[in-house]
Amino acid sequence: MKIPNRILQTISQAISAEKITHIEVIQPLWGGYGQLFRAYVTGKPYASVIVKYICLPQPESHPRGWNTPLSHQRKLQSYQVEVNWYQHYANIHTLQQFSPLPRCLYVDQQANETLLVLQDLHTLGFTHVRKNATSATVLACLTWLGHFHAKYMHVQPTGLWPVGTYWHLDTRPDELAALPDSPLKSAAHLIDDALKQCPFQTLVHGDAKLANFCFSQDDHAAAVDFQYIGRGCGMKDVIMLLSSVLSYHEPEALINDYLNHYFAALNQGLKAFHPRINPLEVQQAWRPLYCVAWADFQRFIKGWSVEHFKVNAYTEALTKQAITQLTTA
Repeated sequence: MKIPNRILQTISQAISAEKITHIEVIQPLWGGYGQLFRAYVTGKPYASVIVKYICLPQPESHPRGWNTPLSHQRKLQSYQVEVNWYQHYANIHTLQQFSPLPRCLYVDQQANETLLVLQDLHTLGFTHVRKNATSATVLACLTWLGHFHAKYMHVQPTGLWPVGTYWHLDTRPDELAALPDSPLKSAAHLIDDALKQCPFQTLVHGDAKLANFCFSQDDHAAAVDFQYIGRGCGMKDVIMLLSSVLSYHEPEALINDYLNHYFAALNQGLKAFHPRINPLEVQQAWRPLYCVAWADFQRFIKGWSVEHFKVNAYTEALTKQAITQLTTA
């Protein structure tokens, strides 16, 4: 997809750059909805910006065949949520040291197009992406999540998803209908209710996989891609991150170390942002929901693609544990 010259002119004028010297395509947007690219500029203190150029005609294909009007509407809403996040939350949040993310430089919305111009994390020193995670990488992401969740504890998701994550039950009726696992299907609403009704709700990133983090040379993390941010239990982001980094053969002690690190970061963040909230009470409410959050994601994955590598002995055991925990409580 070629980026129209008028779009490049709009970007240059919006940020008062002398000119855009060239662009570098990062990736097409999921399902053919546009392009994510880096634009190199002159006449600014920074060398480049990130641009999300979204075009909204309904695409004709989907990587796994889930091309329906419902999936189209979900994707449209996700882009509007991301615009709302960057317009109304991000530029205030960027003051936070332990959960950095891009500032919003410019937004333009037309009938069939959205243009989102963001600070390039490369210019802030977050120049690395990781396809394979070391323990240090995972801990950096968990630090980010802990501080982010602490910051937004009890914040209402105005303009965001009422319930965050891209796999939320209410937005995935097709995958629920296709789910071959009868016990999991029967427990789906019970699992969803447990996560929605736990005492402490925050804003969750909603797609906190490894690919949505960038890293500095010394392994600090920053996050991107806020299309599925909304209200929820922090364990949902934690399991999404782990689902993207685990081999699923890790010793239980390592998983516990990861969870302990996350709750230590959450504790530190709560002391800074919400000193009246007892961090121990949050941990007591959330830690038993680790298996429940996995079961919630498993419900989506098994309905979407039952052969997926994230359906395995580890996730099946956690799902069984969650169903037992919820049905015998």
